[in-house]
Parts: sequence; C-alpha cells; structure tokens
Amino acid sequence: MLSLSSSYPSRRKLETLVENRTIHTLNNAELNIFETHLQAQEVLLKFPDPVLASMLTGKKIMHLQGLESFDFLPGESVILPQNELMCIDFPEATAHKPTQCLALAFSTDLIKSTVQVLNENSPKQEGKEWKMTDYNFHFTNDIAIQQILQRLIFIFAENHPSKDFFANSLLQELLIRIVQTESKGLHLKNANTNCTDDRISYIIKFIKENITKQLSVENLSDKAYMSESSFYRIFKNEMGISPNDFIIEERIKIAEEVLKRKKTSIKEAYLASGFNSFSYFCRVFKKKKNISPSQYKAKENSLAQWVN
Repeated sequence: MLSLSSSYPSRRKLETLVENRTIHTLNNAELNIFETHLQAQEVLLKFPDPVLASMLTGKKIMHLQGLESFDFLPGESVILPQNELMCIDFPEATAHKPTQCLALAFSTDLIKSTVQVLNENSPKQEGKEWKMTDYNFHFTNDIAIQQILQRLIFIFAENHPSKDFFANSLLQELLIRIVQTESKGLHLKNANTNCTDDRISYIIKFIKENITKQLSVENLSDKAYMSESSFYRIFKNEMGISPNDFIIEERIKIAEEVLKRKKTSIKEAYLASGFNSFSYFCRVFKKKKNISPSQYKAKENSLAQWVN
C-alpha cells in the first residue's frame, strides 16, 4: 500500500481536523495530502484541474456523479474531470487513526501532450483515438501505478532542484497507465454485451467463454481476423497486458473463487480454471498472488470460519 514518510507528521501543519491539506506544487502537477482526524459526513471537495485521488489509510464513502456510492479504501484510486464535485463521508477517522488520501492534480497541457504522444506512437484499433476520461472512473491500482505514486510522493516532498524533470516522466507514464486501465475496463464491460463491432472486446468475451479450452495467440488472432503480430500489439496496447497474461489472469480469478469454497480441493480449482499442468498452475498462482494455492485456501477458509 502507499505510505507517507515517517517524517511527514513533523513537517506538516495540522490546521483543521477534517481534510487538513498539505500542498506540494510542481510545474505540471500539484500533490495534495489530505488528513481527517474525526468522523464527518458530506464533506465537499473539487479541483479546477483533472485529479487522481488515491487512498492511503482508513476509509471514505464516496458519493460521485454517475456512480453508486462506494467504500474508498487503500490500494484504490478514482480519476475525476476538472471541477467535479466530490461528496465524502469519513466513518472511521480518529485522532489516533486518521484517514489519509492523496489528490494529484494534472495540468491540462501535460494531459494533452501525453495523449498526443500516445496517439502518435500507439494508435488504437479501428482509427479510434486515446483520450483522458471525461467521467468519474474508480479502479484498483495495479503494481505499476502503485509504484509510480509512491515514487511521486517522495519526489514532490524532496528539496531537489531537478525534481520537475524527475516527476515529468513519471507523470506521463502514470497518465498513460490510467488511460490504458480505463480502456481495459471498457473492453471488459463491452465483453458482456453483443460486441461484434469491437474486436478486442469480442476476443475478451471469447476467452471468458472458452477459458477451460486450449487458447493461443494464433487461434485468437484468427478469431479477430488479424495477423498474430498485429493482434498481439493491439491487444497489449489497449489492455495494458499481453493476451497470454490476460488468459492467466482470468484463470487465476476462477481458481480463487473455487478455492474459497469450503469443500473444494486444489485439484478441482486447477481443473476448473483451465490450466493444463498442475505444477504450472501452482507455480503461476504463487507468482501472481505471492501465496501458494493451499495457503490461499487455508487463509480463505479460516477467514470464512471467523466471520461466521
């Protein structure tokens, strides 16, 4: 999870107990650290520029236009257009365990130049163009986004004459990854519909419906009516992940759900998720989840027993 430096409390000024704000400004972005030290409801907040909000500690309940109210937790982010109003509840904040969140506002010039570079160097399928989201988009940070944000927290706070230079490349990478994360979300959503006009969404739907069968880039590219090289490039470009890694990701999700069931075995999870080798399944599962299938099952079953 994201964290602030151990020296942060001694460096910041605590002027209010609800959404106390510490600001760090660079040429193309502004990093805000918010802290709330007591329970509060319906706190309003908005920024004049597009902003990425990411939770650090505690819990918020977010009320945003176009989305159902949701719990906002560490490891999650939400991207909002400029001047978008947030209404926030703080159900758990206390003086000893404050709720902390960062808000990273981007200059419109940086967004425009980054999207332009992306369109020039990695164009989308069917002549479509990349663009920054113009609606509220809530997502879970992947490892790459998490690492970029952690590095930016350090750079914004340090006293270095070249920190604008250091930050700019990271900010561009962050924007590209956010745009690709949104694209992946849209394709996954479209895969649940009749998506014959969107080849990537169609292939995602095909993968999900045939996850236990033998799948390869060769047969998927045939389904998409593309060459293997074009299909691989476009899929990875728009999903931020290769076709093979996406298949593994989907199979791991199925295995997780099976392992959560009390009376199922590791072998049943392996068979249900479409892997063709038990040893490979165990190896990939541990690599992706940092825990073996048997350890995962024991942990989930123990948690379920404790909850019940």
